[in-house]
Amino acid sequence: MTETATTTAPFPPADDAVRDLYGAGITACRGAFSPQWADRMREDIDAAFAEARGREGGAVGRGPHRYYVEIHPEQLRGFVDLVDHPWVRAVSEAVLGPDYRIVELGFDVPLAGAVNQPWHRDFPMPQETRRDRRLTSLAFNLTAVDTREDMGPFEIAPGTQWDDDARFGHAMFPRREDYPRYEDLAERKLPRRGDISARSALTIHRGTANQSQDARPVLVLGVDAPGAGNDGHHDMAVTRGFWESLPERVRAHLGCPVVDRLVPIVQKHTIEGLVMGDA
Repeated sequence: MTETATTTAPFPPADDAVRDLYGAGITACRGAFSPQWADRMREDIDAAFAEARGREGGAVGRGPHRYYVEIHPEQLRGFVDLVDHPWVRAVSEAVLGPDYRIVELGFDVPLAGAVNQPWHRDFPMPQETRRDRRLTSLAFNLTAVDTREDMGPFEIAPGTQWDDDARFGHAMFPRREDYPRYEDLAERKLPRRGDISARSALTIHRGTANQSQDARPVLVLGVDAPGAGNDGHHDMAVTRGFWESLPERVRAHLGCPVVDRLVPIVQKHTIEGLVMGDA
């Protein structure tokens, strides 16, 4: 890891994270990186966001004043620090198995004026989860700011990764009449720079209204069990030089194309039900 990435914080055992993910659907490692490392991540997010908003298809709406951008690993200077972090590796292997795959790198940016999202999960429940109660993917999140209450914190309803309701819209959106249940369960998260969380994206959640004048960027790292299929929604790639510079234990989990030249990503991981917000 780079010098500014290192911290002296003890990392929680992977067994604790597995228990949290199968129970609440979310877990965290506080102080995994230094605030300075997170500040450098913010610089890379800001640069990628400016570039993406300057071209068609560079950023996709996730509600009013709220965007998602997928990036290539080379756009994040701390990519190896992140995917090779002992806690990230240990949790990925414990939940998804030794052959887990890194399939997504991107970020969400709720700007000033972002509204409450509808309660949702990020994709329909896989058959393996429905049949075997087995999680087949994880989303790791890293905030680029010290989150305040007025910045529209992430809200999650613990334990709802197992909710299996045929009445969910597009198999992802609970009925509005069921919102009071999720609001009763809801926990707001206020992570700080350097924290990492891991969650099942099946756990019902939403971004809340950003009533501040500050953006709240959050990095997203998506990891799959073999055959989970989420790689089909993403287009990240690496150049040959970057591939050759990676440690072998990182290359073993990175199955994206190796190319001579990177092409800017046109976003395709849209979630239509989020576009209007909680209208």
